[in-house]
Amino acid sequence: MSLFASSAITSGLRKAANSVPSVANPTPIAEFNKPAGLNIPVPLRRRLPRLVTSSFLVGGDIASYLISYFLLLPVLPHGSENMMPERAFALAALAAIVLYASSALYPGYRLHDHEHLRRRTTASFKVAVIAALGAILLPEGTRLLLPILGFLGLGLIVQPVMRMAARGLSWRLGIWGERAVIIGACNRIPAIMAHFTDHWQYGIRPEFSSPDMSERSPHNEPSIALIADDTGSLIAELATMRRQFAEVILLSDTPNLKITGLRPADVGGEIGIRLAIGGRSANSNLVRRVLDLAIAIPATLVLTPFILIAAAAIYAIDPGPVFFRHTREGLSGKPVHVLKLRTMYRDAEQRLEALFRDNPAIQAEWSKHFKLRHDPRVLPVIGHLLRSSSFDELPQLVNIIAGEMAFVGPRPFPEYHLAAMDGEFRDKRRSVTPGLTGLWQISERSNADLELQQQLDEFYIDNRSLWFDWHILLSTIPAVLKGKGAC
Repeated sequence: MSLFASSAITSGLRKAANSVPSVANPTPIAEFNKPAGLNIPVPLRRRLPRLVTSSFLVGGDIASYLISYFLLLPVLPHGSENMMPERAFALAALAAIVLYASSALYPGYRLHDHEHLRRRTTASFKVAVIAALGAILLPEGTRLLLPILGFLGLGLIVQPVMRMAARGLSWRLGIWGERAVIIGACNRIPAIMAHFTDHWQYGIRPEFSSPDMSERSPHNEPSIALIADDTGSLIAELATMRRQFAEVILLSDTPNLKITGLRPADVGGEIGIRLAIGGRSANSNLVRRVLDLAIAIPATLVLTPFILIAAAAIYAIDPGPVFFRHTREGLSGKPVHVLKLRTMYRDAEQRLEALFRDNPAIQAEWSKHFKLRHDPRVLPVIGHLLRSSSFDELPQLVNIIAGEMAFVGPRPFPEYHLAAMDGEFRDKRRSVTPGLTGLWQISERSNADLELQQQLDEFYIDNRSLWFDWHILLSTIPAVLKGKGAC
């Protein structure tokens, strides 16, 4: 497979360096790397920011476990002999942090968020299994099992907040991430640089090399080369690049930036690619179905009274049917009758046609997003409230229970929306079950145009996994609470 033009490395960097300014860090890292009056060896100087960042992250995880301990303190038995619960908690926290470190989560650069979730949950599960074995083998150990499981579970809940704080502190200090040269066509480099600057959580600090790569000082050169091209021959340049850089990574697509059309590796979950294709697991689809039912059935029982209250409010404002059924395309192209609470006037279609006739700008906005930011068809108060909170989608729990939809997947679009997409992409969408929420809902929601919606859906389908689904499902909650991009 041809990946990279032999002459493109040097020439691409020269053109890019002359045409695009470098992206500045919040705090110059050079000041951190060269403390005044200290003669630090070059290898240690280059690793120092990574070591400090890892220390911040470890400190954040320790703080998370301390918070978990204080939350559990009221329910712990008082006067425990030899402080047994505290000792057990300390051992469990230490074991979890050691496993996090062995899973490369300190600092965890270049990993997608769902990979962080998978590795942390797996490590905590291993500690829980060890704790369960200890409870069986040790005398009176069973009374410590539930507190330890609660301690580990609370830690998992608190850790994302503390990790975000530690990463933010490292970023403000200018020590988060690793310097990387982007190698590719010069017309693509600005977008890639902007992407990694905006999504700094990946731990990539993009920059340009000097026009002549051979003139760079080995003491102050980026340690990573990111290849963002897919034409020509790379073999002739690989040996040289491996001598100049600690790592050479062939970039894959990311959720918000299409680079080469390649998907991330199944092993490691990094933003870089190993040229291997993972197989689909039938077992994972069965697990998804079991989890969907385990969540959807109790949720339906709890939320039904609130749905009925919302339905009554809709009827009071615009008497008529309070539920809206629309036929969408589902798995293998089968029709799905998606159920929603009605948030628009009953004559919404006629109102939309009138808007198109009177205002070409509104028709242009509709053609781009298939939604209107200020939609006069929406019912006053209740309609906007239901749409901004996504509460109008909750009746689709019935579709999930019926097996027509899943909690996570590409949203089922109406035919006029799908008609604007190419046939190959429509076939790809038909290969998975549509979902109540998806990647573009947590990334952009209704701000995404048609091209970005398609790109986000493609990325999800190509990288679909149980951990990715859990990440999307958990990220939907804050996205909805913030009303991010909702109509």
